[in-house]
Amino acid sequence: MKKETLCDNADNIAGEGCGLKKVLDIVGGKWKIMILCVIDKNEVVRYGELRRAVKGITNTMLANSLKELEADGLAERKQYDEMPVRVEYNLTDKAKSLIPILLELKKWGEDNL
Repeated sequence: MKKETLCDNADNIAGEGCGLKKVLDIVGGKWKIMILCVIDKNEVVRYGELRRAVKGITNTMLANSLKELEADGLAERKQYDEMPVRVEYNLTDKAKSLIPILLELKKWGEDNL
C-alpha cells in the first residue's frame, strides 16, 4: 500500500485541487488563526473583545479577516438590533473541526521551534 504524502499529485502541487493549499488560503496570514483561537477560547466574542485580544491587529485587518472567515464558513456573525449595534462571532462546526489540527500544529511548534 502506497504511503500518502503532502504532494501525492506531483503534477498539481499547490494547484486548484490541492487540499493543503485550500486550507492555507483560508487560515493563512498573520491574523486568522489568532482570531480563531480567541473565538474558540470564548465561544462567543464581540468585535471589541477580539480587537483587544489580538494584539497589534488594526480595525481594517480585523474587519477584513472576519469577513473572510465568515465567507469561508469558519465564523458566524450575529447582529442584534440594539443601539449601539451589538455584533457577536462564534465558530462554525467546520471551524470547530479544524481546532484539533491547529492544536497539533501548536504542539509541534512548542516541541520543535
